[in-house]
Amino acid sequence: MSGHSKWHTTRHKKAAIDAKRGKAFTKLAKEISVAARIGGGDPEGNPRLRLAVDKARAVNMPSDNIKRAIQKGTGELPGVTYEEVTYEGYGPGGVALLIDVLTDNRTRTVAEVRHLLGKLGGKMGEPGSVAFLFEAKGYILVEKNKVDEDTLMSLVLDAGAEDMRNEPDEDSYQVITSVPDLSSVTAALEKAEIPVASSEATKLPTTEVEVAEDAVAGQMLRLMDALDDHDDVQNVYANFNIPQAVMDRIG
Repeated sequence: MSGHSKWHTTRHKKAAIDAKRGKAFTKLAKEISVAARIGGGDPEGNPRLRLAVDKARAVNMPSDNIKRAIQKGTGELPGVTYEEVTYEGYGPGGVALLIDVLTDNRTRTVAEVRHLLGKLGGKMGEPGSVAFLFEAKGYILVEKNKVDEDTLMSLVLDAGAEDMRNEPDEDSYQVITSVPDLSSVTAALEKAEIPVASSEATKLPTTEVEVAEDAVAGQMLRLMDALDDHDDVQNVYANFNIPQAVMDRIG
């Protein structure tokens, strides 16, 4: 059970719950505004904005909310200016962490993130301490009950995907692309009427740390939850690998 694949699947399921209470909308509005500020308000000419808008639509964010977020980013409407920061750190058991945030107060956010890490067995790292352990990739999830493996593999590789993974204990196939090819591979799946559970630019670990002790694994998952629930945290990437037997024991 790789840290990224299992956590991503869990986070995807949480997104629907978060959307119901508006939490996901707030984070997505930040990302849309920043993407529009940096690359312009046209999703067709701004790949980052297009991905953010697609993600917002996937959790049924109202079109008016998306439009206002874009207009705040382009300056058509007044809005807060957010700063992008990536913190590096360690979780329980020496797990490497990358934490992407969008904040209007860097001093407040770094103090709160440091507190969460210390409270749950982690610590902040120096810039460059763990970033080299991750690489930027496109990441697509397709539920296994929607398409057979051979059909999916043939389609995504023809469309430009780098790899497709089928882990026995997962409910979804994982399709890996370069970041520039993410949109075209996702479009190929949609054209073939194969439902896409999730499609996003992410950072995948190049090496993994096995977390085989129940207490450490439980603490690691609680830390991931706590960071993900923070209002300023947009994404959390980790390189933990929890054996299935451990997950079965800790639930």
